[in-house]
Amino acid sequence: MSSADGQYVTLGLGAEVFAVPVAMVQEILDYRTPFAIPEGPAFMLGLIDVRGRGMPLIDLRLKLGLPRQEPTPVSRILVLEVPLKERTLSLALLADRVLEVVSFPATAIEGAPDVGIAWRSDYIAGVVHRAEGFVVLFDVAQLLTSSDLALLQTAA
Repeated sequence: MSSADGQYVTLGLGAEVFAVPVAMVQEILDYRTPFAIPEGPAFMLGLIDVRGRGMPLIDLRLKLGLPRQEPTPVSRILVLEVPLKERTLSLALLADRVLEVVSFPATAIEGAPDVGIAWRSDYIAGVVHRAEGFVVLFDVAQLLTSSDLALLQTAA
């Protein structure tokens, strides 16, 4: 793997495949019921305990405008450390399933498309075409607005 290549954890939401950088993923957990936070946004399911720390749990489906789906035995929680300009944000993302860890050469990553997708393109760091279809690479820091970040910091 060259220094320009990147490793990613791929995850599924319905029929779509997304990816987050391996470097951000601290651990992958089985689904657990979160502690609800009153008056939080719909996409924030609540807090989960991760090694004694309260961690905000975000439902990626709801954040992307997809319909809510009850967790299944293959649903997973990805615990992430997301580097921001001023600090590192700890959060957890709920995915329908986690698929694999893969390497993508930098030359295989295309820019984010501006049209024809169901979610905002600023959430997308790039797209990789594979024989099975496309993998959308999340820009995790852009996935959350500044008001989302403030709320997550307060909740945690």
